Amino acid sequence: MFEVIKQEGRARRGVFTCPHGTAQTPVFMNVGTQGAIKGAVSAHDLKDIGCQIELSNTYHLHLRPGDKVVKELGGLHKFMDWNGPMLTDSGGFQVFSLASLRKIKEEGVHFSSHIDGRKIFMGPEESMQIQSNLGSDIAMAFDECIENPAPREYVERSIARTTRWLERCVIEHKRLNELPDCVNPGQMLFGINQGGTYADLRVQHMEDIAKLDCDGYAIGGLAVGEPTQVMYDIIDAVEPHMPKEKPRYLMGVGTPSNIIEAVARGVDFFDCVMPARNARHGKLYTWKGTINIKNEKYKLDTRPIDETCTCPACQHFSRAYLRHLVTAGEMLAMRLAVLHNLHFYNELMQRIRDSLDNGTFEEFRATYSGMLDRPCQEG
Repeated sequence: MFEVIKQEGRARRGVFTCPHGTAQTPVFMNVGTQGAIKGAVSAHDLKDIGCQIELSNTYHLHLRPGDKVVKELGGLHKFMDWNGPMLTDSGGFQVFSLASLRKIKEEGVHFSSHIDGRKIFMGPEESMQIQSNLGSDIAMAFDECIENPAPREYVERSIARTTRWLERCVIEHKRLNELPDCVNPGQMLFGINQGGTYADLRVQHMEDIAKLDCDGYAIGGLAVGEPTQVMYDIIDAVEPHMPKEKPRYLMGVGTPSNIIEAVARGVDFFDCVMPARNARHGKLYTWKGTINIKNEKYKLDTRPIDETCTCPACQHFSRAYLRHLVTAGEMLAMRLAVLHNLHFYNELMQRIRDSLDNGTFEEFRATYSGMLDRPCQEG
């Protein structure tokens, strides 16, 4: 399932195998929340720009079109015509960030849909059932995403409940995989580490959930407003207690520099809506830093976004044209910008993997960590 083939310091170069194929790690998972990338990007486009793992959202697909509908249509891979590895998150983050009037109890969470206000219940068993219906290769355990900062006493109670929820997820996940009509009997289950910004609670929780022998482990509840160094400190605290033979996933992170620094700390999997969201607002990544394509100085600029880039936007169109599309409000602007940023992130991961293969990761880190997040100084 997962093999670490090389290390440089704590940075790991690996290979992940699942029912729908193989992914080289470290890997960035492109986020297709509702079975599509925001910005008119399809599963076929993802293949063209080097995506290895697609990520979709349990909460949103449960509400629309309904996970039972997706199962009846053959599962999410068939529904969106994606034939590669796929991860579905548990729905927990959306329940706690989008849903209104939520009430957390031991059995799960009662909440109101952010779409139409209808009453919904989701607990560990329901999350596993939804993800089983979707047929993803990796299902995430149902957890509580704790706000930062949060009182220590609350965090202690929350992580204890999240551990009990994980125990229930493990039992239900095994039961579902053994059903004769299971969409993906090889579906894996990843547990999620929580604990807010309390390093000792993070370590305690990681040690507790490691005993449950999940297929992989994620660090959740970071990049939600805490200082960046605090995030790095938490990873440093947790990583030694994560099983060495299992993939490690840092949820919802982040900028190119965040990714490089987390790889240096032993993380294998990443996802974030940031590259697509920034693209839709005109912030584009290059190997010399970021640019805001809406700026007046690009009005007559005939260069591509990045002269070294092989994405569809850079291969065919100029900065001037893309700026025109953005200022004119054309939908094509979003599509080209999103394709570029996702291609950049996928290429970033390829360059990280290449540097690990070549034993030059620390040189790569010294050159690009920090620079890629800053505004481009050239033109």
